[in-house]
Amino acid sequence: MSESIKNITPNKLAFVTALACGVVTFLVAFILLMVFNPVLPVWGLMWLFINVLVCYGLFYAALERFIYRKVKVIYKNIRRFKQPQGLAPEKPNMNRLVLEEVEAEVLNWADEQSSEIEQLKKMETYRREFLGNVSHELKTPLFNIQGYLDTLLDGGIDDPVINREYVHKAAKNVERLINIVKDLDVISLHESGQLEMKWEKFKIYDLVKEVFDSFEMLADANDITLSFKEGSTTGAIVYADREKIRQVLTNLISNSIKYGKEHGKTSVGIYDMDKMALIEVTDNGIGIESRHLPRLFERFYRIDPSRSRTLGGSGLGLAIVKHIMEAHHQTIHVRSTPGVGTTFGFTLAKE
Repeated sequence: MSESIKNITPNKLAFVTALACGVVTFLVAFILLMVFNPVLPVWGLMWLFINVLVCYGLFYAALERFIYRKVKVIYKNIRRFKQPQGLAPEKPNMNRLVLEEVEAEVLNWADEQSSEIEQLKKMETYRREFLGNVSHELKTPLFNIQGYLDTLLDGGIDDPVINREYVHKAAKNVERLINIVKDLDVISLHESGQLEMKWEKFKIYDLVKEVFDSFEMLADANDITLSFKEGSTTGAIVYADREKIRQVLTNLISNSIKYGKEHGKTSVGIYDMDKMALIEVTDNGIGIESRHLPRLFERFYRIDPSRSRTLGGSGLGLAIVKHIMEAHHQTIHVRSTPGVGTTFGFTLAKE
């Protein structure tokens, strides 16, 4: 019964109800007339017609008013819809399955609320982890600085053997704090959409060569060979923010050198993909276990925390890389095999 009512339009419901009411009223009047006046007057049929019309009008108006005052309230609440000032609310369409539409709207709203609650729970978990990570990352250099300064104040400053060494160590930890704050500021600007993009055309091959040159001494110190992969194109011109792409390449190549193996190599491949250029940074270093890959671009996520802090860095580099690629409306991916090496790849729009 409820399904049949739900699947009938208010207009039909008003008509059927009015017709039933009119017929019942007519039958009662007909019986009374037959008792008191056996001859049915001609105006009896006209009266039935008028009665049905009046009943239909009354039921139609009543249903429309009910739907307008009740059902539309449900719509307004679940859709958080507010009518603009001075604009009359929209009248319900009585020829549509209003009850069925309301049910579907409520179910959709319930699904959206469920998804929103789930997302809020994830964000809360992420917020707690982020605050814990920030606290931990800042705490380590702060405690180191405090320890070095306390030692100097307790008389170490007069000891020529340790005074310069401790001041130097304290300065290194201050530099680490500054890098963390700078990287957090960059991420904040990216997420808020306030970081301006300076779009320009440039050869990606030339930019990679510049980054290679800047890491030449570090690569030599770590016995790492920097090179281009065979088949790399040299003439691909991309349209992007040159300095931000430099930051991406700098971070990826720096990581490949830091975590590379002795006598290892880091190579960059540039491939023409019709409207896109694919850039891949590959090393034959220690590799990354598959369980770490999904979280690799999270802020402060470290595969080996002790080794990462020894090598330096804020723990925000890959998170910044991800944000830069998102600002370019591109993505970055990673594939890796422990003991074999790691490849980071991203695309850029060609000009």
